[in-house]
Amino acid sequence: MSQNSGRVWPQGFIWGTGSSSTQSEGAAQHSDWYDWERTGHAPLSGEGNGFGTRFAEDFALLSRHFLRHYRLSIEWARIEPEEGVHDQAAINHYRNILLSAREHGIEIWVCLHHFSLPGWFARSGGFLKSDNRLLYWGRHVDFMAKTFGDLVSGWQPVNEANYYPTAAFLGRGWPPGHNALDEWSLVSQQIQLANAEAALRLKQTGLPVASIFGLSTLQLLDDTDQSQEFAEFFDAANWSAGLRLFRDGELHIPGTEAQNYPELAGTFDMIGFSYYCALGVEQGKLVPYPPEAPLSPLKYSIWPDGLGLVLSRLHRELPDTPLLIAEYGIGTADDSQREEYLERGLEIAYQALQDGIDIRGFFHWTAVDNYEWLHGYDVQFGLIDRDRRPKNSIAILAREARETA
Repeated sequence: MSQNSGRVWPQGFIWGTGSSSTQSEGAAQHSDWYDWERTGHAPLSGEGNGFGTRFAEDFALLSRHFLRHYRLSIEWARIEPEEGVHDQAAINHYRNILLSAREHGIEIWVCLHHFSLPGWFARSGGFLKSDNRLLYWGRHVDFMAKTFGDLVSGWQPVNEANYYPTAAFLGRGWPPGHNALDEWSLVSQQIQLANAEAALRLKQTGLPVASIFGLSTLQLLDDTDQSQEFAEFFDAANWSAGLRLFRDGELHIPGTEAQNYPELAGTFDMIGFSYYCALGVEQGKLVPYPPEAPLSPLKYSIWPDGLGLVLSRLHRELPDTPLLIAEYGIGTADDSQREEYLERGLEIAYQALQDGIDIRGFFHWTAVDNYEWLHGYDVQFGLIDRDRRPKNSIAILAREARETA
């Protein structure tokens, strides 16, 4: 184990890791990502990192390292491969995973939508249609609450609701592969509503519910009009949309009319977020920031200090709301770099706590190296490799988590 850091975290502080079904189990046969792979748009995911059969082994490893919270996604396309038809074998499979977690002392947080969708839902228009959100998504959320709520410790309904529309509808190469601003605006609106509506329903289970917003800081690097306009657009789309819906019950996506949903204010118990990078804007385009920082294999700057900027801004805008670091990690084959990144991130999070910011937990992305979407298996985010050999970096989290276990 790493030397004691001297930090004393609050009792009950959450230490965890996260994964998604597509990345750890491979694409579900009836999902839009499975079709995307087989039409040559993405590398084949196969069986993922094997979590679908090795989950008990993974939970045992994580438990031994005091990482006793785990966020996973229960894949909608496995649960409901055809509209209105539920697969009992898939339901049993996921219940077995949740039961195994309980046996190993792991508390599970469930995500309902982590980028991939059932093919039938996508072909019907997906989140481009409000009727799909209200009927099919609403029905699915209710089914998940009733079917798995007895084995779950918390919910994180939609992963990066602010990023999914960009990946799928602004030319980033994710299914359906569109590049249309009007579709992006519509899907952004629908997915934010889907996220908040799911949170409202899932709170009825009596379990805590957290968001997972993908948040980056943004630095203007010139004073051009195009950079200023882009920065305002980025801020409205990635920060203000979900946070204003939570705080004020008002949803305003660029390109749509602002709408009031007072019933959706305060739907989350914690505002959770993922942090991976800071960004700059130059000549109206996103660039890595700070410029001198090393680049990750995903071409963004490796700069843990941006975590502190995100925490500070969230605290300013939502001073009475508990925060959750729902994803923090780095894609690199150099585990010593991961160790440094983790040490600095923990230092920043702890200092924020000392400064009075109410942080409830820290989830590392990810536990076991997995499938990284368009990058296949070329980028490693795990504390454990795919052969289930713990890396040195896991000891850093274990050192901190042991004190509050």
